[in-house]
Amino acid sequence: MSGNQNNFLARALQQGASALRARQFAQAEQIATSILKSNRKDRHAALLLAHALMGQKREVEAIAPLERVARRGDDGEVETLLGALLCGAGRATDGLAQLRRTVARRPPYLPSFQELAGQLAKAGQYDEAISTVEAGLALAPGSIDLKLDLGRLLHDTSDFARAASVLTAARDAAPGRLDVLNQLGRVLVLHGDYAAAADAFRRVLAQYPDDRSTRAYLATSLFEQGERDAAEAALRSIIRGQPQLLGRAAFVMAAASHGRFFFSQRDVAKFLGGK
Repeated sequence: MSGNQNNFLARALQQGASALRARQFAQAEQIATSILKSNRKDRHAALLLAHALMGQKREVEAIAPLERVARRGDDGEVETLLGALLCGAGRATDGLAQLRRTVARRPPYLPSFQELAGQLAKAGQYDEAISTVEAGLALAPGSIDLKLDLGRLLHDTSDFARAASVLTAARDAAPGRLDVLNQLGRVLVLHGDYAAAADAFRRVLAQYPDDRSTRAYLATSLFEQGERDAAEAALRSIIRGQPQLLGRAAFVMAAASHGRFFFSQRDVAKFLGGK
């Protein structure tokens, strides 16, 4: 390919990527299709087309161009997306087989471990999902993303003590990761460490004070510590301007061991100042 052709291709791909970011999926599809007419196995164009089709909820159509690229050899990104799309298209056997092949490749492509574990968890195969993430961590022990995924899987299987341990290690290694802090806080609530949970939620809220879901979890932690006034203040903050969240606030109060129970949502609104 000549230098001029390379420059044209690079500009076209850049325009396609810009269209994707702007959610102009039809335009991105048009650009990718144009490139693939001259080179049916261009990986960048195939990925661009796949994401453009996914943005239009036409995932099944994205499978064929990815399969053509995947046949050329090892390409973890293409193969992982292909496996995910196959699973989503009702071809779980093919999708899982593709993801298992990708996971077995070396050097490892870590997102393939995450995708395979996620698909296995969707199918209820939690033991294999957990062992898949653990295998990834054995190859990349410093991966915060894999630790977060392992913590979530352990949470889902009610292994709260181990989930807390894994997520605490992830937090210590990456204290600025708010997704880790949020997941850790939720696990700590279930593990009964309410003070540490409240600390995690406060650190998230320091960056995202309008995160009402996290504030509801903070209220739960405070109730369980017997800090009723602070918990109720958190709930008042949640429903301020959002009366549709009264039900969530009522549930938090009723479920907490030091909370309150009301017979009607109107009573909840009156108590919290929602009306």
